[in-house]
Amino acid sequence: MRNGVSVKVCGITSREDAEAAYACGADYVGFIQYPKSPRYVEPERVRAMLPDLPPVKKVGVHVYSSMDELEAYTRIGFDYIQLHFPNDTPFFEAALWTEILPPSVLWMAPRIPPGRELDLAFLPLADHFLMDTYREGVFGGSGQVGDWAAFRRLQGLYQKIRWVLAGGLSADNIAAALEETRAKMVDVSSGVESAPGKKDPAKLKAFFDAIG
Repeated sequence: MRNGVSVKVCGITSREDAEAAYACGADYVGFIQYPKSPRYVEPERVRAMLPDLPPVKKVGVHVYSSMDELEAYTRIGFDYIQLHFPNDTPFFEAALWTEILPPSVLWMAPRIPPGRELDLAFLPLADHFLMDTYREGVFGGSGQVGDWAAFRRLQGLYQKIRWVLAGGLSADNIAAALEETRAKMVDVSSGVESAPGKKDPAKLKAFFDAIG
């Protein structure tokens, strides 16, 4: 944690990058389990990597497809599961996820198109909500700055939720993002990379230094 802000460094693909993130102060590291992502890491490789990682919380990042697949992810060894899904997912379907993942473990990441609002019915289902920028056909990892005003409004209205700010964050804009949103948790990936899935130690340090 830096200056009262918890940081998740996402898109980790190697032990070295996890160690670099932890050394800078990361509270969480994220591993993409979506095969279409350039930062995808196979479950078997993650499972082998986890015992050798530093004492930082591990988040498995998934795109929902089925209950069976979701249950399989829980056996990899993650501390949390971050689940990307369409904002128009029926509530009864989302409620079933809590039979596998309690709210304390589940991070919800709804895909909210421009002009639409978060479906507030989801709020009791998870302690964490990650708000990323919407891109057509893309689940997370947009690399684009989102609606900071909307984030601040949601965080102010629903203070029992741990809101995670994501989308296009880097050393160049994190100070402005924190000032405008008052975010207590942030998620960074492409903004600290030299290439997709390869973290840049200098960019990591600059990002954390910019937080304070």
